[in-house]
Amino acid sequence: MNIKDIVKDNTVYFLYYRQMYFYYGVDVGEEKFSFPINIRDLEGATLLAEEKAIMYMRYIRQAMDEGTLIPQDGHMGA
Repeated sequence: MNIKDIVKDNTVYFLYYRQMYFYYGVDVGEEKFSFPINIRDLEGATLLAEEKAIMYMRYIRQAMDEGTLIPQDGHMGA
């Protein structure tokens, strides 16, 4: 899977906040993934409950590089 498959004509949605991270979900076909956004990386940005995935491409790419774009198992939080 590449970044274009994830962000093209897609939406991300807020899942939960935990220990300095906002967690967002993104559906790619029938698969669901989550990724974290560190609150320190926001620099005054506004996070919406739902937004075009292209607007979160930086965070999705970072999660792919760090191995933190993970399949959702239906449970929120760990």
